[in-house]
Amino acid sequence: MNRETNSTDKSSKDDLENRLNDMNKRLGRDVDDNEIGKVRKPGTSGMAQGMRIASEFVSAILVGAAFGYAIDWLFDIAPFGMISFLLLGFIAGVLNVMRAAKDM
Repeated sequence: MNRETNSTDKSSKDDLENRLNDMNKRLGRDVDDNEIGKVRKPGTSGMAQGMRIASEFVSAILVGAAFGYAIDWLFDIAPFGMISFLLLGFIAGVLNVMRAAKDM
């Protein structure tokens, strides 16, 4: 009886894989057989990706502000270094977010 159950399970699994492959072909998806049934790593969850993007954005702005403050302090050009490097940090943060979103 155990043999019959194993053969039934195997045939239903093969049937399911065949139907999935047919559906992917009809949808125009190119799916590798090795990718079927793989589970994503827990570190690549949506929340982890969002936290990574947010931290990259904020850190780029903070680094820009720090460099601007240092330039202001060294050269005594009060608000101009902070303003310009804060804007450069913001631009770098946006570029980092765009690059990270493109990789997803």
